[in-house]
Amino acid sequence: MRQVKVRNIEIGAGIPKICVPIAGVTDEEIMAAAEAVRDSAADLAEWRADWYENVFDFEKTEETLRVLRNILGEMPVLFTFRTAEEGGEKAIDKKVYVELNRRAVQTGMLDLVDIEASAGDKVVKDIIETAREYGVKAVVSNHDFQKTPSREEILFRLRNMQELGADIAKIAVMPRSRKDVLTLLAATEEITSDPAQCPVITMSMGRDGVISRICGEAFGSAVTFGTVGRASAPGQMKAEELAALLELFHKNM
Repeated sequence: MRQVKVRNIEIGAGIPKICVPIAGVTDEEIMAAAEAVRDSAADLAEWRADWYENVFDFEKTEETLRVLRNILGEMPVLFTFRTAEEGGEKAIDKKVYVELNRRAVQTGMLDLVDIEASAGDKVVKDIIETAREYGVKAVVSNHDFQKTPSREEILFRLRNMQELGADIAKIAVMPRSRKDVLTLLAATEEITSDPAQCPVITMSMGRDGVISRICGEAFGSAVTFGTVGRASAPGQMKAEELAALLELFHKNM
């Protein structure tokens, strides 16, 4: 598996990096969350822009990005508008989705941008093209809150993301049993055994899937998501507790 360098961290090398979402509705909530994330065990911050009340007013969104960048300093920033179809807070027209992500990239305030594979190949490629121009890494993602697909289907989706040009491929699935968690981990191990594969982020959500958030170093998932305050997905752990477990796991491998 390859590595991706973003500011001062290498994604895909060593202990999985901890990403913490900033999921505020108002500017005040967002800035308070950013300060908490900055002072936490997080390695990078994800701004979940779909929570933001003014996200469709791009002048306000750009200003919020600039303030976030100032607060977070050298901590890498991932911009994510999670659509309602994939568990996010708002529905969005596909053309607006493309415009929002491209304009966010063009501010120069981002390090990574999340692009949902379900938006379609053309949308993914259009946003990746803009990301390349501005030196922003593309995280192509897929979220299934209903089930865990087969190992073959998980591998197909992750490989397709890389073929589309993803710098990092991400999939999050919902287990219906503990065996589903094993399916996700087996797919992760198989794909990350390929040295030509881009880094992947995989997770099994909910209570049954918690183990997938702490064993990434053993199976190959390069980033795990923790919380400082509001969680953005079921099964997320507190960042400080997650960091301690990852370090303990690393020392005993």
